[in-house]
Amino acid sequence: MFKNVIVKTPSKSYLNGLTTSDLGKPVYSLLLDQHEAYVEALKSCGVEVTHLPESEEFPDSTFVEDAAVVTPEFAVIANPGAESRNGEKEEIKSVLHNFYKKFHFINAPGTLDGGDVLQAENQFYIGISERTNWDGAEQLKAILESEGYEATIIELKEFFHLKTGIAYLGNNTVAVSGEFVDHPAFDKYEKIIVPSEEEYSANCIKVNDYVIVPKGFDGTVQKLADAGYQTIELEMSEFQKHDGGLSCLSLRF
Repeated sequence: MFKNVIVKTPSKSYLNGLTTSDLGKPVYSLLLDQHEAYVEALKSCGVEVTHLPESEEFPDSTFVEDAAVVTPEFAVIANPGAESRNGEKEEIKSVLHNFYKKFHFINAPGTLDGGDVLQAENQFYIGISERTNWDGAEQLKAILESEGYEATIIELKEFFHLKTGIAYLGNNTVAVSGEFVDHPAFDKYEKIIVPSEEEYSANCIKVNDYVIVPKGFDGTVQKLADAGYQTIELEMSEFQKHDGGLSCLSLRF
């Protein structure tokens, strides 16, 4: 069960943040409305929300997941791969000191984005992407194994981040899309397969009794319902324009 969540209000500078999409420029008022709905959804799942104010100097910092990897016992301060985002880790480190006594760090030349790290019970998966390099992934693997966890490194072929295409839903079940559908690393799990036309919804998050899902992906919602999951649907259009998904917007622990 998650008890705590950290989120951060998007700044106006978000409109000029990093993106690989061609979905158009975000509308700031809609962005704030969608973020507020996200926070309310998290609260309805029974967690305490720590809500950080916007930071104009870091346009992408609403995506707090990338700055750290959190477990029940310790936090790992990441080393984000985009130079413009690297300073985000300082605020997250400061905030996490309110919750953790034990910290590990990813050090240069290693880079690591938290969006490339998926936890499934005692097992972690670490993606190699444009933002996470081998050095960073191997540092995290060594940290996790020293703490009694298992870790597997996966080189991405299609997805921006590892969690762009996979979510762990508990009960030995994953939602998967694209390159992960037939990936041998995930053969041991029951799979809810998200079709390519609904790929964005593979980035869903299970928060206690609910799975939060992007709105507008009825096929995925139906599959989750058929598997016995209660869902909350949220409009995510303005975050999708900047490569952002549901998991990116919070640290959950």
